[in-house]
Amino acid sequence: MTTILIILAAIILVVFIAHLLAKKEMNIVKEITIQKPADQVYAYLKLTKNQDYFSTWNMLDPSMKKEYEGSDGQVGFIYRWDSATNKNVGAGEQEIIKMEEGKSIDYKLQFLRPMKNTAYSGFLITATNSQSTTVQWRFYGPTKFPMTIFKSVFEKMLGKDLEKGLATLKQVLEN
Repeated sequence: MTTILIILAAIILVVFIAHLLAKKEMNIVKEITIQKPADQVYAYLKLTKNQDYFSTWNMLDPSMKKEYEGSDGQVGFIYRWDSATNKNVGAGEQEIIKMEEGKSIDYKLQFLRPMKNTAYSGFLITATNSQSTTVQWRFYGPTKFPMTIFKSVFEKMLGKDLEKGLATLKQVLEN
């Protein structure tokens, strides 16, 4: 019995130390080049409802409940989602908090399920020439326990989702 308690205490101690040493912020940036002029790419991205056609998470549950508040493509627009069938999609809201015409769109994300958290996301749009545009999709925010312990795994998974979404965006815009 004493051995089991020592092992259990050691496991708890390792988890606690791993949490203390882990970075508490996540910052993921992925990018892709799209063969379209920057103004066309920006015009498409500024409409949050277009994320239904390239965002990995929006496409996971096409039947999820969606609500909109405000004018799409303008600061203050809020998109709410609630998936009753896919726990990976969960529920939350995304608000456009800042826009720089032709250059960037920033969002505040409030996750309600499966885990409460606040994060930020956005697109940085840069013309590489008159017919080519680089799009960066950024995701950053705090990492709470127990995700701090598995942060590198979570960052890889999220990074792959961003890359997949960007590849789909490229396909949508170039075809």
